[in-house]
Amino acid sequence: MSLKKFINVVGIIGLSAFLVACGGNDSATETNKQDVSAEQSEGGQKIVVEDAVIPAENPAASPETAIKRGDTVVVGLQEPGGVFTPYFNTSGYDGNVQSVMFEPLVDINAKGETVAGLAEDWVISEDGLVYTFTLRDGLKFDDGTPLTAEDIEFTLTLLHDPAYAGNTDITEASIVGGLDYKNGDATSISGITVIDERTIEITTDKVSARTLRLLGGAVLKKDYYGNGYVKGNLDYLAALHQKPIGAGPYRFVAYLPGQEIRYEANEHYYGGAPKAKGFIYKTTVGDAQQFFQTGELDYSALAANQDNFEFLQALGFADINIYTSSAYGYMVFNHEKEVFKDPKVRQAFSLGLDRQTIISTYYQGFAQVANVPVSPTSWAYTADVGSTDYNPEKAKTLLEEAGWTVGSDGIREKDGKKLTVYYFTTAGGLGDTLIPIAKENYKEIGIDLQVEQMDFNALLARVDKGDHDLASFTTTMLPDPYNGVEGFHSKSNNSTFKGYGDEEIDALIEATIGTNDIAERTAAFHELYEALEENPPVIYMAYTKVLSGANARIEGFEPNGYRGIASSLRNLQLAE
Repeated sequence: MSLKKFINVVGIIGLSAFLVACGGNDSATETNKQDVSAEQSEGGQKIVVEDAVIPAENPAASPETAIKRGDTVVVGLQEPGGVFTPYFNTSGYDGNVQSVMFEPLVDINAKGETVAGLAEDWVISEDGLVYTFTLRDGLKFDDGTPLTAEDIEFTLTLLHDPAYAGNTDITEASIVGGLDYKNGDATSISGITVIDERTIEITTDKVSARTLRLLGGAVLKKDYYGNGYVKGNLDYLAALHQKPIGAGPYRFVAYLPGQEIRYEANEHYYGGAPKAKGFIYKTTVGDAQQFFQTGELDYSALAANQDNFEFLQALGFADINIYTSSAYGYMVFNHEKEVFKDPKVRQAFSLGLDRQTIISTYYQGFAQVANVPVSPTSWAYTADVGSTDYNPEKAKTLLEEAGWTVGSDGIREKDGKKLTVYYFTTAGGLGDTLIPIAKENYKEIGIDLQVEQMDFNALLARVDKGDHDLASFTTTMLPDPYNGVEGFHSKSNNSTFKGYGDEEIDALIEATIGTNDIAERTAAFHELYEALEENPPVIYMAYTKVLSGANARIEGFEPNGYRGIASSLRNLQLAE
């Protein structure tokens, strides 16, 4: 996984509908303006805003601009890159565009569990090596032509093409004959067998929990995306990137760069055409809050804080969703620096930072301190492992044990070197709250924290070169808990964690995907989390909430952290 694919800078949301968040409660919850639950902890007051769905108090207050649109729904999105073919885009915003038109074979629900998508069922053999998918009856692409098992075969073959350079590494699915096709002279992949129009059998040579989702992605229409296909040359696909044909709830109509992407309800969709006949992603540069207030947007995600929550409530016409993100924020160590070779030093940096005060101050209750590398929304989460404590005395002891003693100026030294570390972060956002607290916290335990703030691209470049000692990031959404730990593997190509990992950690990470049994995977993750507590790769910072508003004139928005708003689209309709 590349650096850019794994991380986003903390706090970047903008107009994006790429909503990296998930509702932790299945049922709606009544919430008042000051409805937060507070509990006391040793580090001070811990305020936690509960996940909730709050109905609009005055739907009739909806702006005339929105009402006049009728059954067309508008959502904000940052400008995409213009590559609307699944598996070929590098921009997450292109992924949002695609999700309106393409559904996966295997979908994911609000808990991160696999559920039926285009495939109504699948069976994994007892030895975990053979996958048999059965498509829903009567599936069609949005041009009215049948979607069959041959389209799945074509999609998997295309992903094995030697010229394919996208972000999906299908070789990790270990399909028998896949590498022969990719690297050799084979003209087909021997492990893929089309049984009939609705059934396909795929044989692998390695058990992996990742395989189902790798095989279960979007399906490309063979006689469209494969028209002109010659092994080793995929250049022809560029002409189709802005003329997509999918099998989702909406059909692509037009892309107006800098303005919008337009769709219409797909009458061939297996669930029936959505009742909202039009859907638009508005990409015009502007303020999401203002666009929602004036009715130019029907749905918007805002920075999750008390001010924005009260703003949405004051509008009257907003159905409000508060839900926990599937991502997690962290501060990463530069594991190639000598100072961080000792896990006791890394433990001290975590225990010596008052994360609770930082998170409570900045997020105003719309986040909680993270303890493990997976969100509480996930089936793999546990509260029984990983400390969220602020314990400067224990941090001092650990630093002493690691050989760092306090010098005459109060800064620790070892072998004549001061314990001075350089922390990189972006300007604004969480950093403005974190920096003064962190500098004071670390000074108290004998660490000199030097800070540089910069823009996102500069931060990525500096971290990639290893100029940092510490740096702040947040993950993207994590479809599977493995995605939150795979970068810790010593053989990972993720440069963020370069220098971390050993045989023990690697084996524990591999065990989390060595079975398809959820109970066994859960136990493996918890064992891994215990090892990561002793040998920390990062300082876990926060599980954040996402705050979104939907104009009450539209029903059906139920965003989650694994599919964003994509799984809601089929249900959108005018409120009765």
